[in-house]
Amino acid sequence: MKPFNNLVKCTLAVMGVMLVAAAGFEAPARAQSTPTIFQATLQEAGQLTAEISTEDLEGILARGDTPVLDVRSPLEYAIAHIPGAINIPEQEVARIMQLYFGLNAKIVLTCNGPFCGKSKRTSEQLILAGYPSANLTRYQLGIPVWRALGNTVQTDLAGFLHILRHDHTAVFVDARTPQEFASGTLRCAVNIQAGEATAANDDGRLPKWDKGARVVVFANGPAAAKQVASEIAKKAYWSSSYFGGSLLDLRRAEVFDIESEGPCPGPN
Repeated sequence: MKPFNNLVKCTLAVMGVMLVAAAGFEAPARAQSTPTIFQATLQEAGQLTAEISTEDLEGILARGDTPVLDVRSPLEYAIAHIPGAINIPEQEVARIMQLYFGLNAKIVLTCNGPFCGKSKRTSEQLILAGYPSANLTRYQLGIPVWRALGNTVQTDLAGFLHILRHDHTAVFVDARTPQEFASGTLRCAVNIQAGEATAANDDGRLPKWDKGARVVVFANGPAAAKQVASEIAKKAYWSSSYFGGSLLDLRRAEVFDIESEGPCPGPN
């Protein structure tokens, strides 16, 4: 029962953070308030490879010293992935071995969260192929817990186009200046700049009563989009992301000319 109990504890802790955020309270600084949440792992028994925590992953991504491989499908990755993660689907073990094999080569594998088997299967296949098990770790909490803890994720062009064409409830946020926004933008987009996430949550630009609504932020470049998306994520919009390309990429893809069906998503 230990793995299940650990999962329950981790899930309850994450839900606690989300409830505090949804209620609009200001959480204390992370170092003082929620260290055990960010250090949590599932601690599942009988696994061939070890887990790392969210805190560990944040450090790895900041240092850039170990590849983090997202082993989901290319479209899943394009729609939303942890910034800095590299996409190599689980079926491409041979490619992983070719790119990252050696006594000192270490890899982190991740996928769709606690119940996702892709990272486990990939690690098992790599070990069978001769990869040192000590060099493999998994961020088994995956993208759902990463997002639940207030971290933003990246959307690539293929994912942006998929959301635009197929998710008619998605909210697109143009993070450019009001003047640039007024000169032409995506159909149904709302204008939210850095520092406006709280106001947008209250005034209807963001769907206040549906925190699970997909929110995609774009700007002239990814840095500005990421800043606004990060602020929106901290308002408990756990399905928010930012476009990892530029406005020029969107113009080249003619996304401003795509006709979406139906009315724009209503406020709240």
